[in-house]
Amino acid sequence: MFKDFSLEMIPVSQGTLRVRHGGSGPPLLLLHGHPRTHVTWWQIANRLASQFTIVCPDLRGFGQSFLPADTPDHIGSSKRAKAQDCIELMEMLGHRRFAVAGHDRGSYVAYRAALDHPDRVDRLVVMDGVPILEALERANEKFARLWWHWFFFGTPEKPERAILADPDAWYGGSPDSMGEEAFEDYRNATRDPDVVHAMIEDYRAGLSIDRAHDLADRQAGRTVQCPALLLWSKRDDLEELYGDPLSVWRPWAPGIIGWSIDSGPSYG
Repeated sequence: MFKDFSLEMIPVSQGTLRVRHGGSGPPLLLLHGHPRTHVTWWQIANRLASQFTIVCPDLRGFGQSFLPADTPDHIGSSKRAKAQDCIELMEMLGHRRFAVAGHDRGSYVAYRAALDHPDRVDRLVVMDGVPILEALERANEKFARLWWHWFFFGTPEKPERAILADPDAWYGGSPDSMGEEAFEDYRNATRDPDVVHAMIEDYRAGLSIDRAHDLADRQAGRTVQCPALLLWSKRDDLEELYGDPLSVWRPWAPGIIGWSIDSGPSYG
């Protein structure tokens, strides 16, 4: 995995991130989803390394990166805080401006980076996600049925207890589908009680402070200024929930383009 990439623990202002980086060309930051680590990108990173300088961190609270402190407002698990980590990380690696691509929960960090730091993000790719505020405002019976875990993960204590009772049954995955090393890294993360708690805090932040940040952006008329691309899985449920996901995104990124790809489901 990650041929000719470096693996480092890199400090940012709030803690230390586990980061894989390598390749050559314009910088591209890749942000994973739940319950993954940066290792989920290994095949894509290898393919892109001849054209881009690839940076793949474990987001704070995931994998082997630092765990944010618990607070009642969940601010340490907010997408704004995670986006700030990314800005600082790329600065540490010498990248003042860069493109960012995020999948699943990582897509929320990616668009938050583009909204909060328009002078730093020059391209945005979001995969399998819509803005958190849009998802919550459009939540209906179908959303509750398909994405029930958002609300379960928002409750205290019980999600962690349920997951840790049998992480393999809860999350699935296999060496055949993920690659042996990637599966082992993911399996270690999902069996660590502290990491599982921090990953669930990401959802609690989504239902509270992240929603508030999105609402403030909408009220202020802030939108993504850089070129933006939306990709979604044809065999997942984004079209079932929203019809045309691009129409959901256009108020947030007026110039966004995108299409579905023939791939399997994400976690959400």
